[in-house]
Amino acid sequence: MSESNKQSMSNYKVPGMRGPRNRQVEKPKDGKKTLKRLMGYFGNEIKSIIFLLIVVMAVVAASVYAPRLQSDAIDSIARADFDRLPEILLIMLAVYFVHGLGTFLQSRSSAVLSQHIVRRMREDLFDCVVNLPVRYIDSHSHGDIMSRMTNDVENISNTVSQSLSSLFSGILTVTGTVAMMLYLCPPLALLSCATVLLTIGATKFLSKAMRAFYRKRQALLGELNGTVEEMVTGYKTVAAYERQEAVIEEFDRTSEELTKSGIVAEILGGSMGPVMNVINNIGFVIIAAFGGYFAVNGVISIGIISAFIVYAKQFGRPIDEIAQIYGQIQTAIAGAERVFAIMDQPREDKSGDKDMNDANGVITFKNVNFSYVEGQQVLHDFNLEVRAGHKIALVGATGSGKTTVVNLLMRFYDPDSGEILIDGVNIKDIDCGNLRQNTAIVLQDTVLFADTVKNNLKYSSPDADDEMMKNAAVMSNCHDMIMKLKDGYDTVLSGGGFNLSQGQRQLLSIARAFLAQPKILILDEATSSVDTRTEKRIQDAMVKLMENRTSLIIAHRLSTIRDADLIVVMDKGRIIEMGNHEELLAKKGRYYELYMIQFSGNVI
Repeated sequence: MSESNKQSMSNYKVPGMRGPRNRQVEKPKDGKKTLKRLMGYFGNEIKSIIFLLIVVMAVVAASVYAPRLQSDAIDSIARADFDRLPEILLIMLAVYFVHGLGTFLQSRSSAVLSQHIVRRMREDLFDCVVNLPVRYIDSHSHGDIMSRMTNDVENISNTVSQSLSSLFSGILTVTGTVAMMLYLCPPLALLSCATVLLTIGATKFLSKAMRAFYRKRQALLGELNGTVEEMVTGYKTVAAYERQEAVIEEFDRTSEELTKSGIVAEILGGSMGPVMNVINNIGFVIIAAFGGYFAVNGVISIGIISAFIVYAKQFGRPIDEIAQIYGQIQTAIAGAERVFAIMDQPREDKSGDKDMNDANGVITFKNVNFSYVEGQQVLHDFNLEVRAGHKIALVGATGSGKTTVVNLLMRFYDPDSGEILIDGVNIKDIDCGNLRQNTAIVLQDTVLFADTVKNNLKYSSPDADDEMMKNAAVMSNCHDMIMKLKDGYDTVLSGGGFNLSQGQRQLLSIARAFLAQPKILILDEATSSVDTRTEKRIQDAMVKLMENRTSLIIAHRLSTIRDADLIVVMDKGRIIEMGNHEELLAKKGRYYELYMIQFSGNVI
């Protein structure tokens, strides 16, 4: 990000960014709407859902029918009718076998279904993340975005695999159990179901208290990941300034809040089980008292009392299970809201029906105004024309808006007002992909991937052959360096290329730009991280690269831009001087001051 961007954004915080400690707890959103949207991912898994439903129905049928068989067996023993008892026991054995096999298939089907659904969600989320506007990525914690991709999606996966089949079987079990209880003894069934009112009331009360804490826990978890991600990325700086204690204190504060929220959330979630057990035990007391009364009066048999005790437990178990996983369901819904919040972000506008394949590379900025944050303008009525094939250098103090010019040209951001034209065509009318394919950029902060050197170089031009790739490496003076690596071009770089020096990484990024063969070349402090000797080699290669190409160079080292066709001096988002090296020195203005500071140490 540019210096001006960083300065502007340092003065405000946006949702999702780690900021001051006076954070606001996110209010609960519409859980029903989120759940309905989440269920939309089940649409392509109809066959799996139907199979799971059939298996669940078989399991429920077996669990509902088994107590009835048990009742018959007890009554047969009570009547001393042992002729029918073996038949009943064999049927019971078959029913229990079906129940066991069905339970296994249910577990397996739930796991497969959950992974398929979560795979689609993860792919949709990643597709959205890689197409988000640069503004969103710049202004949100990277750790929080990663948390939504990992923790939140994983919570959804766990909930689908563990809870979906429980929901199906719970509904069917309650329905089947109640039907069987009404068939055996309607009065006792109605008395047994009286505890349902207590269950509903307790669930409603506890769930309302749980929802806010589970949402807060997920938000804090994302913030904690952001802290860790930032510390690991900038660990050298942390260590260099001995800021470990401060980082630990910040982490501990967030961790303590997460712990407190997690404890409360788990206590509330864990209280569901004991409350449900108390209510279930009340149901057993009702069955024992009234069932005994009915049996003494000949209304029902002893076997039916036994069946009712099993049915009462079976009736309460699904409700108890749903109550036990309610915390997980709330976590999944909260995570889904966070995932959908990113999915609902507008995609980067890449529209445009024109291309620049035949463009000469004339760049024109007309009355461009821009601000990263409303009320903090970075560019003020910026006007500049860059001729085709010319080498233009942008210089100025940190925060003057140099990199912002590049951000706008690449369509990373859109101007607040004004136009940016290439060969007279507004870049908003040029297909964004085509614009970037014809524009190569080398950033001050090199970006390499955990892949081979070959694939890193071909990242800018995947269709290039090996010969073209090696020629680009030779032109950028890094071929010999690559050949000295363990496996040459097949050497696998670590994440970020940290098994290379900063200068070597910069050389590879420049070679990658060479291979792209762009019409417009942008160098943002491209030689800032290399030594003087390497810089000279790069400069020699750049002379060849910039032939017949429009080039924009952002540089603090004025030695690298002496041969520029035009040097543009910027200050606070405005152009204050323009000319070549000799002309600007003769003016003895701002450029002259910068030059004297660098080469003579004198401040004019």
